[in-house]
Amino acid sequence: MTSAHDNDDNLWLEDIDGEAALDWARQQNARTVHTHAQSPDFQAIEQGLLEVLDSDARIPMVSKIGPLYYNFWRDKAHPKGLWRRTTLAEYRTPEPDWETVLDLDALATEDGENWVWHGADCLEPAYERCLISLSRGGADADVVREFDLVNMAFVEGGFALPEAKNHVTWKDIDHLYVGTDFGPGSMTSSSYPRLVKQWRRGTPLAEAVTVYEGAHEDMSVSAWSDHTPGFERDFVSRQIDFYDSETWLRAPDGTLAKLDVPDDANTGVTREWLLIEPREDWTVAGRTYTAGSLLAARFDDYMAGARELTLLFEPDDTTALDDYSWTRHHLILNVMHDVVNRLEVLTPPADGLGDWARDSLGGAPALSCVAAGGIDETESDDYFLTVSGFLQPTTLYIGTLGQGEPQPLKHSPGFFDASRFRVSQHFATSADGTRVPYFEIAAKDLVADGTNPTLQYAYGGFEISLEPSYSGGIGRSWLERGGVYVVANIRGGGEYGPRWHQAALQENRLRTCEDFAAVSQDLFARGITSPAHLGAMGGSNGGLLMGNMLTLYPQLYGAIVSEVALLDMKRYTQLSAGASWIAEYGDPEQPDEWEFIQTFSPYENAKAGTPYPPALFTTSTRDDRVGPVHARKMHAKLLAQGHDSSFYENMEGGHSAAADNKASAFMDALGYAYLWHHIGRPT
Repeated sequence: MTSAHDNDDNLWLEDIDGEAALDWARQQNARTVHTHAQSPDFQAIEQGLLEVLDSDARIPMVSKIGPLYYNFWRDKAHPKGLWRRTTLAEYRTPEPDWETVLDLDALATEDGENWVWHGADCLEPAYERCLISLSRGGADADVVREFDLVNMAFVEGGFALPEAKNHVTWKDIDHLYVGTDFGPGSMTSSSYPRLVKQWRRGTPLAEAVTVYEGAHEDMSVSAWSDHTPGFERDFVSRQIDFYDSETWLRAPDGTLAKLDVPDDANTGVTREWLLIEPREDWTVAGRTYTAGSLLAARFDDYMAGARELTLLFEPDDTTALDDYSWTRHHLILNVMHDVVNRLEVLTPPADGLGDWARDSLGGAPALSCVAAGGIDETESDDYFLTVSGFLQPTTLYIGTLGQGEPQPLKHSPGFFDASRFRVSQHFATSADGTRVPYFEIAAKDLVADGTNPTLQYAYGGFEISLEPSYSGGIGRSWLERGGVYVVANIRGGGEYGPRWHQAALQENRLRTCEDFAAVSQDLFARGITSPAHLGAMGGSNGGLLMGNMLTLYPQLYGAIVSEVALLDMKRYTQLSAGASWIAEYGDPEQPDEWEFIQTFSPYENAKAGTPYPPALFTTSTRDDRVGPVHARKMHAKLLAQGHDSSFYENMEGGHSAAADNKASAFMDALGYAYLWHHIGRPT
């Protein structure tokens, strides 16, 4: 393998905060704004998006903390946001009376910082103290401060952590489990905590006692406490890579007892139950369980050596487990069949032995999405349920398991006239014969003449599924303007469980591109669009996909938008948090793995003299996950080769590339306007 520095004229752009690199980014931004962000069309798209994001009619989704229901809310008057709360009785009303707990705009002004909300961890069962995480400009790194939920103020002299990629949780009112940057050598190669320590109130952080120490090559380590009354337990976890981990039960004396499950299994402990999701076929006690199954065991018995497992879910060729959620006495399963949901309620037997009772909680309307989750698994069987679809604004329901049908609670408004459109599901055939589903949203009177401006979107990685969901932004920016919107459920995602994801790992990565290309070609065959009118868009891992579609399948697209993307796969493990994704892509430092990685490295494969469609690369200076380096270098290389490339780097915003609604509207409008400019019908 040649050196990563060979023939790379753009290494200077890897100096993320270097003045020369930032000046270059500002110059590229100015060109892109001049060309694509000053037209009346762009301004109309941006305004329409901002109206959606700032709308007071959106559903204020809540989570229960103690007796109250909390919501984090951004709008035009509060661009950084309000953390606020109300009672359930108030929440049921059309316009709840909210009590502001923390005004982030006021705090940002007071501190002179561009704070972005990262959430709050509140200590059970009293819920009087919280750990609030705040990011400067949207980066993954954040600061942590102790907050008094009774007096609604930060605790003077309370727990506080400086900026780092922190992992901090409550052990009890006077102790925290802390993973942070303790100094040289304390972070992994993936830039996450390598050490987890127990920190006692009133003592310096330097005196915190080490609980567990991982390896430099691990992804991260962490510890946490389960405060469920009667089932109080402490756990320690070592995340070996993105999919493999080890978990231990931590005794009061600090000794660790390992959970004897496969390293690649997902596990969850709730009260007396241990749930296990193996990601590979797993043989235990003489029985083999299929990858993607869900198994239950009594936790204490399992830790004592018993291996009596109950099969709660088993996938097949068209179904997969999407998610599960506990209530006090029941377990809600969200199952996908060809990427459409249905819900089941499972009830464990009173004596903990044998099969679990099983009832239906309903399914989604045709080509829509339904999801349900327990509101407070410690206290009740109440649950929230949402129903939405590409053309169906979200409705939020509330119900109690075993007490009739859920009742509608909140309705999201319609931000565009959905009656003009239809949703359909289709299946393309990939290069190796695999059946690949995709959703198409188009006008009811669509003429299949190959001229329809079409936006094809996908992600294709990390076992993440793309399910039907409502987007007022897409409706206004694309559908109402005469476009067709397509979501491709390609391999690499989780639409059919672990097997769908694993089919596109590492040496098989190009299957994501083959699947995406197959969907494009199916659109051509059906007369929906043609290469001149087909645009492709994706972000993060989906942005890598876009880079590969640009360099490997340029003949299929009229324009491509790649957002916050990985693109330089030769050096990705050395950039930001890249080392954490070796399990997904492989290790370019290993010559045998570089052999296949280079086949899906857009930066490596970009060539002069090959006709490429116009491409836009967007990123953020404050993205400390993927980082801006990939987009900077890819754009610079394409320009040097004479290709039509555009670039925009938001100087704040983190991996979302936007720190507030206004920035989000600008970034999204830029992508849509760019595609309309290149693939819209001639006027």
